[in-house]
Amino acid sequence: MHQEIEWIERVIPDVIDTISRRYAVLKHIALAGPIGRRSLADAVGMSERILRTEADCLKKQDLIATTKSGMILTDKGREVIQGLSSFIDQLLDLKQLEVQLSQKLGITNCLVVAGNSDNDRDVVDEMGKLVTNTLKTLLPHGKNVIAAMGGTTMAQIADCLTPEISRNRELLFVPARGGLGERVEIQANNVCARMALCTGGKSRSLYVPEQVSESTYRPLLKEPAIQEVVALIKQSNAVIHSIGTAMHMAHRRSMSKDLVAMLKEKRAVGEAFGYFFDESGRVVYRISRIGIQLEDLASMDCVVAVAGGASKAKAIVSYMNHAPKQTCLITDEGAAKAILKE
Repeated sequence: MHQEIEWIERVIPDVIDTISRRYAVLKHIALAGPIGRRSLADAVGMSERILRTEADCLKKQDLIATTKSGMILTDKGREVIQGLSSFIDQLLDLKQLEVQLSQKLGITNCLVVAGNSDNDRDVVDEMGKLVTNTLKTLLPHGKNVIAAMGGTTMAQIADCLTPEISRNRELLFVPARGGLGERVEIQANNVCARMALCTGGKSRSLYVPEQVSESTYRPLLKEPAIQEVVALIKQSNAVIHSIGTAMHMAHRRSMSKDLVAMLKEKRAVGEAFGYFFDESGRVVYRISRIGIQLEDLASMDCVVAVAGGASKAKAIVSYMNHAPKQTCLITDEGAAKAILKE
């Protein structure tokens, strides 16, 4: 829905605000009519001057009529209310969710799509469209180095990106981390390659495992090919990442039974960038890793977090205690409502 609204607003700026105002007037007349102008202005929170302008427009469209007792809906007005109610209610609900979510999580921007990706994976495609729009808005013109995470959500998001993002931009996608030893198609290297293919950009790969011992980690960083990619990752001005539930990510990382038991004991609920968090956001475990570190995000121009489904609500909240203020969270109704309910 967000993309369709953006297209409409390109043709008619502020059209959504106008529709919302006039719909509010129509809906209140439907509930309380016949009603006088002053009472209606108070009820919908408008000045009498603005209400007069909106009422005149609605009257010209034969949606309302004026009687001695006040304004009433016409038959055409009732038809419009019935036809628009589902669309407008959903639109206003989503906008309200976005504002409430941003305030609760303490970040600049939240975008919410309809549905719950726990039950419908097509919802992830809708989030992918918002990732495209967000990158088009936030990325500066010129060269951009974008770090991307792996995983099933990120792999699906990659296929939703479009060449529009590359307009006036040179894009280089780099993996935000090494490999997890999981399915090739959802590894960060492959996600970056797909993002580059879909946008017309370029990509680089990091052929090292994410989890390595300290004795292995140091020599690897001395390899020229790895040093080059790690240097590019450190130059990233943007990152696209997901947020995982702690136990799911422990399974993906093939962590030992002792570590899994420790995470359960410390009540870990979320994971991002190799950090595991409890419900209060406290870091309960951190994996030594090659790639983006949590502290690297603060200096980035564009941080896009993509996570949906009611099952990820606690994970999202736990991570957001550490997310930089400029983070844009793209999520769905399932997660948003579960977060606000908590």
